[in-house]
Amino acid sequence: MGVDLADLVKDVKRKLVLYEVKGKKVSIDGYNALYQFLAAIRQPDGTPLMDSLGRVTSHLSGLFYRTINILEEGIIPIYV
Repeated sequence: MGVDLADLVKDVKRKLVLYEVKGKKVSIDGYNALYQFLAAIRQPDGTPLMDSLGRVTSHLSGLFYRTINILEEGIIPIYV
């Protein structure tokens, strides 16, 4: 599912160091970020983080802290 970008960027892709994008806007795949947090952030008993009403909040916590870390590096995240 999705666009196979690997073939399109194979000749120009390279790893970046964070300071190279300082002060720039960087797009982030929002769907994959949310899924990553829902799958990875768990309480010690294995259940996802939840609010007092039992609603899952793992994705919100993960997105919040990732965004803070990105902003602290001087990068402007744009979730798409």
